[in-house]
Amino acid sequence: MESLRSFISTRLETERLYLRGFRAGDGGWYYSVGQRNRNHLAKYESDNVALAAKNCEEAEDIVLELADIWEKRKSFFLAGFEKATDEFVVQVYIGPVNINLPEYQIGYFVDQSHEGKGYATEAVKATLTYTFENLKAYRVSLECDDTNERSWRVAERCGMIKEGHRRQNKKNADGTFSGTLYYGLLRSEFKAFGR
Repeated sequence: MESLRSFISTRLETERLYLRGFRAGDGGWYYSVGQRNRNHLAKYESDNVALAAKNCEEAEDIVLELADIWEKRKSFFLAGFEKATDEFVVQVYIGPVNINLPEYQIGYFVDQSHEGKGYATEAVKATLTYTFENLKAYRVSLECDDTNERSWRVAERCGMIKEGHRRQNKKNADGTFSGTLYYGLLRSEFKAFGR
């Protein structure tokens, strides 16, 4: 658990981004993010916390809860901003799966107005580096919808290995079916990938 304690005050920086935990006052823009990305998240991540708020006040409650979860070291939601503009571009999630191994799961989504610019890959690479080097992860895992090509391409660009595919295990709101892809990355693979 000591390794999780070190995450509390972390601010990650990449060439174009800075990533930080949520804090008081973030509710207004976070509500806008949820509204702007509603269709994408409803299709691929219907349980994403960004969809939960019905107004700015509820969004503020959510970001305060995310800050509390961070402080209690249960999981970590990072908001990623473009350094040049301070605009929100990506959210990354890190959660413990098996603290004894230790294994963490990551997840992410990119604001639709910033898709296709490599922000998710940049944020995920920084998060993986932090998770392996500072949280001392032995393994990091990820799950994504098999129709969400942008998401699984990010995983592969970050060196993650496809470990499984459950076909058509989800029924979508429009009546179609999709499956789940499972990715993983071991510490030895992370090191070999050129980190």
